[in-house]
Amino acid sequence: MGSDVTTRLQELYRQWCGEPVEGVAPVSADGSVRRYFRMTGRGRTVIGAFNPDRKENRAFLKLSRHFRRQGLPVPEIHASDLDRHIYLQQDLGDVTLFSLVSTLAREEAFSERLVGLYRQALETLARFQIVGGRDLDYAECYPRPCFDRQSMRWDLNYFKYHFLKLVDVPFEEQALEDDFDTLIDFLMEADTNHFLYRDFQSRNLMWFQERLYCIDYQGGRKGALQYDVASLLLDSKADLPWSLRNELLDHYLGVAANLTSLQPETFLRFYRPYALLRLMQAFGAYGYRGLHQGKSHFVASIPYGLHTLEGLLAQGALPVRLPALSEVWRRMIGCDSLRRKGQEQRPGLTVHVKSFSYKQGLPRDRTGHGGGYVFDCRILPNPGRNPAYAPLTGRDQEVVGFLQEDREVQRFLTQTRTLVDQAVNHHLGRNFTDLTVAFGCTGGRHRSVFCAERLALHLRSRKDLRVDLHHRELESMP
Repeated sequence: MGSDVTTRLQELYRQWCGEPVEGVAPVSADGSVRRYFRMTGRGRTVIGAFNPDRKENRAFLKLSRHFRRQGLPVPEIHASDLDRHIYLQQDLGDVTLFSLVSTLAREEAFSERLVGLYRQALETLARFQIVGGRDLDYAECYPRPCFDRQSMRWDLNYFKYHFLKLVDVPFEEQALEDDFDTLIDFLMEADTNHFLYRDFQSRNLMWFQERLYCIDYQGGRKGALQYDVASLLLDSKADLPWSLRNELLDHYLGVAANLTSLQPETFLRFYRPYALLRLMQAFGAYGYRGLHQGKSHFVASIPYGLHTLEGLLAQGALPVRLPALSEVWRRMIGCDSLRRKGQEQRPGLTVHVKSFSYKQGLPRDRTGHGGGYVFDCRILPNPGRNPAYAPLTGRDQEVVGFLQEDREVQRFLTQTRTLVDQAVNHHLGRNFTDLTVAFGCTGGRHRSVFCAERLALHLRSRKDLRVDLHHRELESMP
């Protein structure tokens, strides 16, 4: 099946640009039957997608074209073949908001730059919901044209059957069903006349050409504003401080109020109940994808989700009475075994990513395992020969822009990512603990630093490993 899919995609690529494909590398996709491939050729680098669900593909393609017409940041669709379940879309790189958060929060805590990224994300969200929702033919949305009672019931049953029953949290069936009805009745009182993105979270926001782009909106439909805001701000693994979440929520309210008539008090009345609905859907995914299918990074999300649930409930009484659900939430928060989920999988895999100068010799392998990869970046264009770039490093935006726009550099990065991803998957399958990847260049300041940074961002988008990044020559500078 795999070779058949790539053959189809290569044929579509040739039809689109008239050139053969030179390289195909799989791109990871969590929690989905969709499969993605980075396809490179002399024409251009694109992302090839395969999804056996024709209706979902149709919804994604129509939404993409609608949002492009509205000037919203979504990938361009280059070509599609619905009968063969494939399409080609713009390659937005590998840097997600989540990977940026992982990097920046480690280096700078929650700096102004990080806060600025979240503000930009919320400004983009408001435009999607309000501007993008105007003149949208919701009949094209899938699986339903609106986030209605049936959609909410699906999410709540997902939580009940794929989380509560798998972790053996006791509940009274009829009392819980009654609370589900009460919650749905309350949520349906909110304004539901906007576009609901459905999965607006940090892993679906790509950082490309100094701007956030949005992907994975194929499940979008008409609904309430609150759901998507909660999806981003309560993204458990991003683990934003509550003070920052509240600050960003205020920022969103100001932006949205400039685009549509919005009463903050009314919005906030429905916000936490919608946030709880979204969180229960997420727990359903943690149970199904993690506990049932055995995907470790979903299991590891459970303690983060419990922490978020605890903080959400600590903000005071809800505007709707839910005694059975409240008791379930209390039992979940108080369950020590749930709090420890995922910890038994440590130490796990750490990928040590390094940059160095060949003049100073190869870097030492301090893990004692040997092996891994050393990539020679001296075959790439050298920005250090430009006097304007010479005093800078591969972390500076001027150098990043120079290298990022070069086709040979992009091909090199694609090929190295393919090799490293293969090694990572092998090491995870064998329960190995360390993998070393080093990039060398002449001075260890420009090309090797840039490539190491790009690979680290790519790997940090995964949740089943840790990344240890070091720039030997930069760290030795006074």
